[in-house]
Amino acid sequence: MVLKVKDLAVSRGGLTVLEGLNFTLSPGQALVLRGPNGSGKTTLLRTLAGLQPPAAGDIVGDPETIAYAAHADGLKPTLSVRENLAFWAQVFGTSDLSPAIDAFNLGTLLDRAAGALSAGQKRRLGLARLKVTGRQVWMLDEPTVSLDTSSVEQFAHTIRDHLKNQGSALLATHIDLGFEATVLDVSPYKAKLRDLPVLEEGLL
Repeated sequence: MVLKVKDLAVSRGGLTVLEGLNFTLSPGQALVLRGPNGSGKTTLLRTLAGLQPPAAGDIVGDPETIAYAAHADGLKPTLSVRENLAFWAQVFGTSDLSPAIDAFNLGTLLDRAAGALSAGQKRRLGLARLKVTGRQVWMLDEPTVSLDTSSVEQFAHTIRDHLKNQGSALLATHIDLGFEATVLDVSPYKAKLRDLPVLEEGLL
């Protein structure tokens, strides 16, 4: 077990959006979050990644094992592809860029500024950061946005390799990426509306 969630509630804008979540994530396991847009998948991922506190419940796991890839690609536009990867490698204390370059077919783009890349190329570079983190748990929010069909398959292959090496993945996606995964639909965990406090008559 690399992550355990117990009676977890998460909030957005001060309002609880999901509650009563219980699940575990094990080495070699992929867990796919499903649910309508706005159902709380992003909020859940941000909470699990340590970017915001839970509204209630417990998250058991080492934050230092987690690498999070959000909607934004998180790139420095004036730096080249190579320099962006080197920056993240330095942040995470790694040095070998070649696995990331090979996994996302970035070899011909290494000297191009990130700001000059197409949307799909930026997404590939953003995802390639995962390979240089050296971290076991990958959390991803709609990772295939802007990717063409071949790049989606490339990404899925990278996830499969990560799982084979006892890595874990927790991702929100609406598409079938073709690898074995546990599916968690967050819809049944939608928080119930609480009764609003009654205003004192003198304040009306």
